[in-house]
Amino acid sequence: MSKPHGNIRRRPSWVASLRSNFLTGLIIIAPISLTAWLMWSVVGWIDSRVWSIIPDTYQPHRYVQTLYNIQLNDQVDIRGVGLVVFLVFTLFVGWLGKGLVGRSLIRFGEGLVERMPVVRTVYGGVKQIAETVFNQANNSFDKACLIEYPRKGIWTIGFIATRARGEIENYAPKDDHLISVFVPTTPNPTSGFMLFLPSKDINELDMSVEEAAKLVISAGLVYPDKKE
Repeated sequence: MSKPHGNIRRRPSWVASLRSNFLTGLIIIAPISLTAWLMWSVVGWIDSRVWSIIPDTYQPHRYVQTLYNIQLNDQVDIRGVGLVVFLVFTLFVGWLGKGLVGRSLIRFGEGLVERMPVVRTVYGGVKQIAETVFNQANNSFDKACLIEYPRKGIWTIGFIATRARGEIENYAPKDDHLISVFVPTTPNPTSGFMLFLPSKDINELDMSVEEAAKLVISAGLVYPDKKE
């Protein structure tokens, strides 16, 4: 008998909440910072070519040299403080980005970016990469399952990924939804097949993902210890 999937929601621990907020913060910060860095680099590259033909007397740094020296003498370099500030700031941005105000500000900012021809292309590409990378880390396989594949009567181990969304979800049977399941190959579990199955056809296993992976790699020779 298949076990109900997704009906019981456990309250995440504070560690999971911090991890979720941190990843959310990275997804928000990474596209903005990388886009700004790329644009800043392009502007800097152009400036370096332009100012290279300007006489040294008229270089901009001549006008701010005195102020720069004063600030430089007052600076104290303490290693690690910047990292702590970055972690705290990223957690705060992730927490803020999950709220109504934060989402509204993000939508407003992205609306402005969409009106910038070059910036919107860079930002869109970097954002997609960031969401792909960090969401994969956040949505890793959390359950092993048993499904009938490649035909009825033949069973294989799979790993439950996520519930199907978008256009694929439109093909789900009535009164059910599709679940994406990764079916690994033996002895190399990094390759395999991605299947979309109705939740009623998925039999969740009590063994962990690591135990199921060992079973696949060993070609059925290493079974997990029976839990009392």
